[in-house]
Amino acid sequence: MAIPITYNIRNLAVRKTTTVMTALGIALTVAVLLAAFSLVEGLKTAFEGSGHPLNVLVTRKGSDSELSSNFQRSVFNDMKFKQGIAKDKKGDPLASLEMVTVITLASEEFPEGTNVNVRGVTPTGIEIRDDSKIVEGRWFTPGRREVTVGSSVAKRYPAAHLGGKLKFGRGEWDVVGVFDTPQMARKSEILTDLNQAAGDFERTEVLSSALIRATDEVARQALVNDLSYDSKLNVQAKTEKEYYAMQTSSGDLVKYLGTFVAFIMAVGSCFAAMNTMYAAVARRSKEIGTLRILGFSRVAIMTSFLAESLMLATLGGILGILLVVPLNWVSTGIGSNVTFSEVTFQLRVSPQIMLRGLVFALFMGAIGGLLPAFSAARKQILVALRQI
Repeated sequence: MAIPITYNIRNLAVRKTTTVMTALGIALTVAVLLAAFSLVEGLKTAFEGSGHPLNVLVTRKGSDSELSSNFQRSVFNDMKFKQGIAKDKKGDPLASLEMVTVITLASEEFPEGTNVNVRGVTPTGIEIRDDSKIVEGRWFTPGRREVTVGSSVAKRYPAAHLGGKLKFGRGEWDVVGVFDTPQMARKSEILTDLNQAAGDFERTEVLSSALIRATDEVARQALVNDLSYDSKLNVQAKTEKEYYAMQTSSGDLVKYLGTFVAFIMAVGSCFAAMNTMYAAVARRSKEIGTLRILGFSRVAIMTSFLAESLMLATLGGILGILLVVPLNWVSTGIGSNVTFSEVTFQLRVSPQIMLRGLVFALFMGAIGGLLPAFSAARKQILVALRQI
């Protein structure tokens, strides 16, 4: 015969101060863990959702990123007529030679400045990025010292607002437009004319990469293989999606640190739950004796106290989830260890992350409640009744 669950609910309500304090300890532990997970989930969503499925990014063989790639203009001229590259309305290949560099911009959060990507592109590069739409102003004019910034850059850096001026290279550049795109990683870039930027940074022949659009998925894979195994070109190719997905490693350190801190806090929370339940067992010794006389078995008593600990942990888990829910969709930035620039993204507290937090809380409740429940079940009837 099982002990009614209302018995445990009533006991938690009677010891409300201890219950609330223990639940808050568990809640803080769950909140730390979920905050780290929400950051990693947001970063993962930002990068995995970036990149066109038919785009192929080509860099110099052996380079880890576009920033460390020395891509020759002559190599681009040799590869842009490869089979499988899509063509625009004029019949020209959809292949864009590009240059990537990093500048420092001050934000309200970091007045000393953070790194931001500047990407020099050709008009074909804009055409390939067909999901990027102007929301303010216009696209930059080739041959002029003008830039068009991603919406995240415009929001985060005061100098990058429409009509502002950015200082890099050999002088100032006018911000003439703001573009938006569903792809979070691209929103964190500044686009400008390739030749103008290459001249400013004295990189007219040695640039960074090429972005090409394949005609279909079969041609995309054939292009990746063809370019990667062409010893004359000495380049490496991967899909644009693969390139962005590789950058999710930027959040690994935060994830590991968050998990480590949560683990340390979890040990403390387990002891807090254990102390609470041991105190409950000691205080309710006469109740345990009475329950045994009424016919409840040792297993029923052990199950009842363990269930009470799990209920306490569930309360803490729910409170922890409520603490991190306001973080959902909050925009923040993190430095990428691939591009050495800041990427803006939104924290994500998904249902899966909430479920992980609840399971983690139940785990703490089970660990913290097991020994006190076992102790309650082992109490001898006569010993328990002597305390009446």
